[in-house]
Amino acid sequence: MLLIDSILSTPRIYKRFISIIVDTVFICAAFFTSFYTRLSDVSFLAHNEYRLLLTVLLICTLLLFTRVGLYRAILRYLSVHALLTIIASCFASALLFVIFGYFADVFVPRSVPIIYATYLILLCGGARLFVRVIVSQQNNKYKERVIIYGAGDSGRQLVNLLRQGNEFHPVAFIDDEKKLFKSVVNGLTVFNSKNLSCLVSKTRAAKILLAMPSATRAQRKAIIDSLIDLPIEVKSIPNFDEILNGSAAIDQLRDVPIDDLLGRDSVPARAELLDANIKNKVVMVTGAGGSIGSELCRQIVRQQPRALILFELSEFALYQIEKELSEFVCIQDLDVKIIPLLGSVQRLTRLKAVLKSFKVQTLYHAAAYKHVPLVEYNVVEGVRNNVFGTYYTALAAIEAEVESFVLISTDKAVRPTNVMGTTKRMAELTLQSLAAENNKTRFCMVRFGNVLGSSGSVIPLFKRQIAEGDHVTITHPDIIRYFMTIPEAAQLVIQAGAMGVGGDVFVLDMGEPVRIVDLAKNLIKLSGLEVKSEDNPHGDIAIKYTGLRPGEKLFEELLIGDNVGKTAHERIMTANESYLPYSEYEVILNKLDKACHEFDHETIRKILLEVPAGFNPTDEIGDLVWKATHC
Repeated sequence: MLLIDSILSTPRIYKRFISIIVDTVFICAAFFTSFYTRLSDVSFLAHNEYRLLLTVLLICTLLLFTRVGLYRAILRYLSVHALLTIIASCFASALLFVIFGYFADVFVPRSVPIIYATYLILLCGGARLFVRVIVSQQNNKYKERVIIYGAGDSGRQLVNLLRQGNEFHPVAFIDDEKKLFKSVVNGLTVFNSKNLSCLVSKTRAAKILLAMPSATRAQRKAIIDSLIDLPIEVKSIPNFDEILNGSAAIDQLRDVPIDDLLGRDSVPARAELLDANIKNKVVMVTGAGGSIGSELCRQIVRQQPRALILFELSEFALYQIEKELSEFVCIQDLDVKIIPLLGSVQRLTRLKAVLKSFKVQTLYHAAAYKHVPLVEYNVVEGVRNNVFGTYYTALAAIEAEVESFVLISTDKAVRPTNVMGTTKRMAELTLQSLAAENNKTRFCMVRFGNVLGSSGSVIPLFKRQIAEGDHVTITHPDIIRYFMTIPEAAQLVIQAGAMGVGGDVFVLDMGEPVRIVDLAKNLIKLSGLEVKSEDNPHGDIAIKYTGLRPGEKLFEELLIGDNVGKTAHERIMTANESYLPYSEYEVILNKLDKACHEFDHETIRKILLEVPAGFNPTDEIGDLVWKATHC
């Protein structure tokens, strides 16, 4: 093997020189052997005319091989096309054999050139195939063995790409199509998924690669569920859309998307609802650099508004989303003006100036503090941003005669046990009370649960903890949450906003809730590791429970009451919920404003309890500044 490694490391010019010498030997061997096979005697080949024939044939054949690029080909990547080139070149050499023999007027039986071509193909082609196999086997020793799930077009392409790479060595296919069982595809046998456990052990595979980009999420979830308990890591190739639009290559392996674990297929968007409040209009998104805000911007710009205003407090977040959208607009050649504006939703004068100057028609209000414990530790700032930020944005929208105002709300606003949820419910009450005043602005709010991959999401935390190899932390073994992907949530928000008539509370269908501990266990197992527990003390990753954080609930709800109705979209519901008249609610807001200004946390807590938001705190006042002065 050291000899092979040393040959492989030889400079390419020396390899070509060796190839020419070897082919010279093969051409001479094929020449003599073809005569011997036909006549059982080669003594007459010692005559000068036969030596001259061999010399001319040798030089012309080597020149032919050089001309067709055989000495430029890399043997480890030898393809079917290269083999066909070798066969064609060998037959061309045989034709030269006939022509030179005729003009040299030497005795050449008619079958000899055919035999010569056959031997030359076997020698030149066979030698190259042999080298390729040896090199491939040598390289495969250092590659990770993998099984590919899916023997379709994507799986076959993946095999070819992996064989050319230096990381993975495909050893078998798995497919659920019965007609493919035991067949051989690209040199790999296709096995039944029922035999997967034995196959993993037999092939010593370290990973399973899912090559099913066009499969639905429900189909992928069923497959992933069947792989969860196997002691092997599972990876996935990009989805079909990413491969088709060129944003990802088929061999760009990634972790199994978390949305595949949910197994819920998104419903196709309704074009008329996406266009209604956006196309050829001036649209503004507050909190444009956040997880939801940035995805809203991506979805909005595809609907071709006349202008998209990005309103964001964080300079870096604004820079990132503006750069991304500007590049997208340029690449897609869209006539959309991207306007990046720094600003806070707590500054009424700034909001009024922006909305009036650009004549905003549709406003999506995504700016908010959403992290439950942090808002619990910073009560005044949470109230200022979530309650008064929404209030000031709504007042500015009314004065600027914005047509449509859509608030991004949360399931934590339903019977809240924390300050964050209470402030979001108060934001909803603000819009409901203003909507009842018959303003020209049409207010509505969209309420949904957790989104996968958002800032503060548990998924990135779990992945980091698994990568560190120590333990995964969960607050409580019984905690459950609703989950939805960010693109689906943003798309539904836009569609829900288009259906609003004034004061509507829309609730997104989040599917079935997910136990966080089950999600963590699945992530550990899909990484090829085992959960460490009392039943399995030799496992890899332990799960540690840290206790519920301040204001955190075991489960979230989406509806305050049972009064829920359907809409034109199967994933969007509408809730009919009570609210206060604006005259009464304005008094509460003024009291709350004064309490925040004076940092009077006792009064703030009292107001939050009295307002009809359903606040039922599980902890005492958690503001860190207040605790530092009262302890």
